[in-house]
Amino acid sequence: MNTLEQLNFDNTFARLPAPFHSRLKPTPLAKPYLVSFNANAARLIDLASDESSRQDFAECFAGNRLLQGSEPLSMLYAGHQFGHYVQQLGDGRAMLLGEIRNSVGEYWDLQLKGAGPTPYSRSGDGRAVLRSSIREYLCSEAMHGLGIPTTRALCIVGSDDEVYRESIETAAVVTRMAQSHVRFGSFEVFYHRGQKEHLATLADYVIARNFPHLVDVQEKYAEFLREVLVRTAQLMAKWQAVGFSHGVMNTDNMSILGLTFDYGPFGFMEAFDPGYICNHSDHGGRYAYDQQPQIGLWNLTALAQALTPLLPVAEAEKILDEYGDIYSEHYVELMSGKLGLTYAGLEDFALVEPLLEMMRVSELDYTNTFRKLAGFKSAPGELNSALRDQFINRAAFDEWAAAYRARLQAETVTDAERKARMDRVNPKYILRNYLAQTAISKAEKERDFSEVDRLLQLLGRPYDEQPEMESYAAPAPDWARSIEVSCSS
Repeated sequence: MNTLEQLNFDNTFARLPAPFHSRLKPTPLAKPYLVSFNANAARLIDLASDESSRQDFAECFAGNRLLQGSEPLSMLYAGHQFGHYVQQLGDGRAMLLGEIRNSVGEYWDLQLKGAGPTPYSRSGDGRAVLRSSIREYLCSEAMHGLGIPTTRALCIVGSDDEVYRESIETAAVVTRMAQSHVRFGSFEVFYHRGQKEHLATLADYVIARNFPHLVDVQEKYAEFLREVLVRTAQLMAKWQAVGFSHGVMNTDNMSILGLTFDYGPFGFMEAFDPGYICNHSDHGGRYAYDQQPQIGLWNLTALAQALTPLLPVAEAEKILDEYGDIYSEHYVELMSGKLGLTYAGLEDFALVEPLLEMMRVSELDYTNTFRKLAGFKSAPGELNSALRDQFINRAAFDEWAAAYRARLQAETVTDAERKARMDRVNPKYILRNYLAQTAISKAEKERDFSEVDRLLQLLGRPYDEQPEMESYAAPAPDWARSIEVSCSS
């Protein structure tokens, strides 16, 4: 494991031509302090955990002191925001320090989010607040624990510097890690500017760095679009299966690698509601939970359009037509797994859809209901009373339970084996908004970061029982129902 000075920087994005980025330095924070350090993420870049105890660690990850080998820059991109094209966005409050190549040859971007104004800040202050930094830090690691592709988070550094949002808050910087921060909007900006040469340069760069198996493929741009489509379709299915809503699925928030990206007003759905809107700013419900799969395709269509100078329109359209089947197949596979079935088929929607409808009518907690379903007894005559009594319409549950029992009898596993398998795909713990808010309140009011670290550990093992943490699986208490998250979150 390495010290900070020994990190192996190899800054490939910085070597792209000037139009792709703006070089600059972070704006220092006054008296930065470490809020939390993620040892699991540190291992990805071969960083020794004890480096976090250095006196200058917070200075480095506040941006006050540049790491040896780093070349800070902000990335240019554009994007569709709530369906409307915005011609220039870019990293308005984030700076790519550089790229670290680890001992197994993987590249990991190190990005400071909240490091001060950039040429793309659009009159903003370029800062992040402690509240939003804690939310992103915890959720990115929670998603990783759930097995969902995501950016990672190395640490949070705080400061008493004041930042104005809806009220005065304190500043923070979260160090985000990903194998690329290129997004759909990175391609859109050059398409809409008519700069085909830059579009080709970016596509060739991304393919060489992140899709090297496509470098010598004759139709490499078409195959690149297809791979991005597959990753995105499968990511949407994973979000739906776990009950996650992103909140702001603008094209500039869509990762070219199919990662969960740019955490803002996200939310894990509690009481099942297909129309769940986690973003208080999303007045029209464009990014509601049940809209996410279709928005995934809408965003891919914008990407495909941006790539049309590099591949025939007809080929792009043909690839886009594959999205529905890829999404549906993966979603059915995931939901069949949540029901404990050893093989998946479209016919299993006959079990999934009525169960979800009963959960909606009864306003049942999405995560907890699937977790409890693992205890379903399949023997004839079993009433499964504890589960049954949660549903308003008991007769509807009995009808569904009979169909489920018949389907389970076609399997060759015992109830105990099925429960063990279901517990591996139905989490016990998710990052409920009230859990994040509790950690935020302690951090803001008392400078007590113990709850942040506790949640980091808990959410790294979301499928394990962890009896000492049982209370963290409870749905939101009454006081938490007023919590709202918006684009400032």
